[in-house]
Amino acid sequence: MNTKRIMGLVIAAAFLTSATAIGGELSGVKLPDTLSVGGKTLKLNGMGLRKKAMFKVYVGGLYLETPSKDATAIMAGDKAVAVTMHFVREVGRKKLVETFSEGFENNAKEKAASQKANIDKLLATVVDMKDGDEVTYAYDPAKGVTVIQNSKVVGSIEGKDFAPVLFSLWFGPKPPSEDLKNGMLGK
Repeated sequence: MNTKRIMGLVIAAAFLTSATAIGGELSGVKLPDTLSVGGKTLKLNGMGLRKKAMFKVYVGGLYLETPSKDATAIMAGDKAVAVTMHFVREVGRKKLVETFSEGFENNAKEKAASQKANIDKLLATVVDMKDGDEVTYAYDPAKGVTVIQNSKVVGSIEGKDFAPVLFSLWFGPKPPSEDLKNGMLGK
């Protein structure tokens, strides 16, 4: 093979993996291929990049028991699910709370009203995030949602009714970005 053809293939491969990465790396962020939630091994379904204007904010990873590209089925199901947000820039608590609140309003308004106490519990766990910080929202049907920041459990919300409201932030009709949603869904 000639040098131009090899370079063309290398550039094409880099372009394809930069939009959506399955198996662990996107925009310089590596996520594990699996996570354990409630004794079940979840597999990385996909990764997406959250951008605001021209700035990279975080890489999101979706973990499922079995791969799926169906956002509605993921939110409606009663299987273990986890979303990891790996921050690539600093984001203040106030901005994150505002963004989550808007997300609940835009994606699950009616259900969010009945889940206000649980949303308040979730928002109480939000802190300033630095480049390299990570937060995971893990749903175990037997326990509910656990919030893990930088490998430390910082909160939990019992029951199954909150999980679809929470995951609507990323997979509802108005996600932070379609690229992020599609990447996490492995599209």
